[in-house]
Amino acid sequence: MVTRQVLGYFVRNPKAVDSLEGIARWRMVDEVLHLHVSATHESLAWLVERGLLQCTYGPGHQPLFSLDPVQLPEAEKLLAELTVAPDPSAGDKED
Repeated sequence: MVTRQVLGYFVRNPKAVDSLEGIARWRMVDEVLHLHVSATHESLAWLVERGLLQCTYGPGHQPLFSLDPVQLPEAEKLLAELTVAPDPSAGDKED
């Protein structure tokens, strides 16, 4: 996992140069943030596709996400299932 994170950072930032401590302290934070944003994006897309979340757009604003109130019972059911099972939006990805 760390090797993939380090390599991912350098692939996205091919001109980056830093020491071991610099990479561990600052670059890895960037890589972890990138991974979390990517995973969150996939999860939001999965929930929107299933109609549990709504995505609204406004001029000059990033998309906003909210629970579809009509889907609250279905959302609660899925949440209970996810508590005992793996996240279905994650697929079969390796870490």
